[in-house]
Amino acid sequence: MSSRKNVQDAHIGRQIRELHGALIDIVSIMNQPQRDEQMVREAGISLDGALFPLLVGIERRGPIGIVDLAERTGRDYTTVSRQVAKLESLGLAERRQGAVDRRVTEAVVTPKGKAMTDKIDAARERNVRAIFASWDAPDVDELVRLMRKFADAVKDVPVKDAP
Repeated sequence: MSSRKNVQDAHIGRQIRELHGALIDIVSIMNQPQRDEQMVREAGISLDGALFPLLVGIERRGPIGIVDLAERTGRDYTTVSRQVAKLESLGLAERRQGAVDRRVTEAVVTPKGKAMTDKIDAARERNVRAIFASWDAPDVDELVRLMRKFADAVKDVPVKDAP
């Protein structure tokens, strides 16, 4: 039993490194400003590249607190607050007091912002369909199922404070 456990541990260790490498590759590609610019062009919209991930984040996760949005995008709170104000001035998002905690400022997408993210979604779908063109449907289903399972498990792991 002990030798089997050691073999499993070694296998899992290699798999974790491979998974981590794949995630770095995916996140690196998704964070390229040129990708966002391409998506905006393909969607046929006009939107500053710095605002693109915020609008999508607000639409996907909103209403979302500005602090939470800043943490999710890896940006400074004050920067995100200014950028959300810009989205608001464009009529794409609104800021409001939190429904649960009135001290929290939340962002929510407007109908105009939703129409824009719908165009982005259509462009994204065209791009992803091209990526999966050679994949079998069960493989795509399995990837989606496992990615959701992994994302949910990652969310449930608490961040430990530094000693």
